[in-house]
Parts: sequence; C-alpha cells; structure tokens
Amino acid sequence: MSPARRAALLTASVFLVALCLRPALTAVGPVLPRIGADESLGEAAQGLLAALPLLAFAAASPLVHLASRRFGMERTVLISLVVLAVSSIARSYTGIAGLWIGTVVIGASIAVGNVLVPVILKRDYASHVSRATGIYTAFITTGAAMASIVAVPIADAADWRLSLAIWGGLALVVALIWLPRSIASEPPAPVVADAVPLVSVWRQPMAWLVTGFMGLQSTSFYLLVNWLPTIEISTGISERTAGVHVFLFQGFGLIGGLTIPRLMKNPTSQRAGAVTASIPILIALLGLLLAPDLAILWAITAGLGQGAALVAALTLISLRGRTHQETAQLSGMAQSVGYLLAATGPVIAGALTQQTGSWQTTLTVFATLAALQLLLALPAGRPRPTP
Repeated sequence: MSPARRAALLTASVFLVALCLRPALTAVGPVLPRIGADESLGEAAQGLLAALPLLAFAAASPLVHLASRRFGMERTVLISLVVLAVSSIARSYTGIAGLWIGTVVIGASIAVGNVLVPVILKRDYASHVSRATGIYTAFITTGAAMASIVAVPIADAADWRLSLAIWGGLALVVALIWLPRSIASEPPAPVVADAVPLVSVWRQPMAWLVTGFMGLQSTSFYLLVNWLPTIEISTGISERTAGVHVFLFQGFGLIGGLTIPRLMKNPTSQRAGAVTASIPILIALLGLLLAPDLAILWAITAGLGQGAALVAALTLISLRGRTHQETAQLSGMAQSVGYLLAATGPVIAGALTQQTGSWQTTLTVFATLAALQLLLALPAGRPRPTP
C-alpha cells in the first residue's frame, strides 16, 4: 500500500470510531423492559439507567480537552475505545452493581469520542466540515440502528446481557484499527497563546445558543431511542414491531444526516439547516401524541429530523469555534451542558408516566421542548458576530 493511500485510510478511520459511539446506548431501549423485570427496576429506575450515560457525558466532556492536551487526541481516543470495550462487557456480567457502574463508565468513554471527533474532523476536513460531519453522523446512526434492530433477536436467542455486551467487541476491533493512527500521531504540542484573544466559551452568548440547540435535540433523541418501544408497546404494538420501528427511526436518521449538509454549506449562517432539521421532530412528537396508530410514520419522521439535527448541532460546534482549542472547549461545553439537559429526558419521562399512568403528559412536555428547539435554531444558526 502506498504511503498516500495508507495516510488516507488512517484519516478515514475516524469514521469507524463513530460506529462505536451509540450501540452501547441504543441496544438498551428495546430490552429495557427485560432488564427492569430481571433486576426489579420500575419505570423511574429504568429511566435513570437510560439517563446515566448522559450524566457521564456531562461530567466527562469538559475534562476531555485536558486529557487530549496531555496525551494527544489520537491516543486519548484509543484509550477511550479500550475502556468502552471492557466496560460494555462488565456491565452485563458483573451483577447489579456492575450494571450501574458499567453504564457510567460507558458514558464517560463515549464522551471522549463525542468531544474529540468533531475537532479531528475540523482539523482533517477543514474545507468540507459539514459534509464530513454528515458522513460521521451517518456512521453514528448506522451503529445505533444495528444495535436497535438486533437487540431483541439476540436477547431472544440468548439473553439481554449478551445483546448489550456484544458491542464491546466492536469497540475492541475499532481500537485495533485505530492503533496505527495513534502510534503515527505527533506528540501533543505545547499550548501556546491563540493569535486572536479569546473569551472563555462559558461567557460567549453564541456558545450558549449552540449548547441549547445541542441539548434540546439530544433530549428528544434519547427520549425516543430509550422509550419509543415502550410507548408503542403501551398502544398494543408488539415488542418485535416496536424494535423494527426503532430501527427505522435510526435508519431514516442516516438519510436525514446525509442530506442536511446541503443546507449547512454556507460558511457563516446555518439557519436554514438548523430550522429544517428541527421541524420533523416537533411533527413526530405531536403525531405520537395525537395519532399513535401511525407510529411507523412518526418513527420515520422523527428519524429524519434527529439525524439532521445531530449534524446541524455538530456542524455549529465545528464552525463556531474559531481555533482548534476553542472548538475543543466549545465541544466540551455543548456536550456537557447539552447532555446534562438531555439526561433529564428519560428520567422525567419515566417518572411522569409512572405517576400519570399514560404517555400523554410526557409527550406533551417533550413536544413543547421540540418547539423550543425550533425557536432556538434561528439565533443559533445566525452568522457569528466578529470579535
């Protein structure tokens, strides 16, 4: 293999990391009732279990750029893949304590990829950020969809523990593929002052707008990926059919993520893309509330919106950071605060449903949040003021 081709393959391997960033999470939703039955967890506890990775995202994300400064981005990603592989297996086979602790560690390890991969994309694909982000999210969605569709069949053939643990093997394979890139990477460079004096991202209004958009789209995503099967089962849809609908949700997310970059090409304003991505999410949640018999239509509609909204959020992070350092800090902030907001979604959904005995109030609340996302898309997508 020529050096040029080998370098291209190493660069493209960043997309394989994306395959590992959702299966350990999306495999849980379709078998969550089985986990609850085996481990004596009520709806609220199941919602907390689903929310734990997001809380770990929130806690770990601001620290990721510090680790990357010390070890370099490639080496930090490699470590996170190995930890993800080990914790995925431990979660299934080390008892109830391992279920909870392993879930937290899984979330922390995935947070590394969530934060660093957008920075790597900006560095390696500087002139095609939105397109590269679309491909990256397509890989994320593919991994998420695979885990959703096979979770129940694997649980039927073996048990839910294997349907979760098997994704640790994927992380280990990708770690081995990533290893040459890690070895070939340059050691972390000393931190130097930026050419443009930068205000902390925590004090930038635009950073908070991007963070809010990221958090709201994540909130609806994790509500649906964890609870959509249970919502549909409560209306009389079979467990297998509900699992297929989650697969469609993820699969059409792939289409949404690959098409929205056409509206995100403008190097300054991304309003059109952010607004367009937000509308289907609102429609889908209202549809589940008002016409649940059309669940398959709402799963597809939500998928299109969620795939597009994730690309829009990550593109905003990449484009609103003016340097690699600021982009890493913005990525950490947006994913920390954003996922902290998102973590409340599964918990609130479980608690509201357990208290009211139906999903009507829950869907009303989350449709309202989707409307807020749509409103927030306008200022978050506007051109960034020059300093």
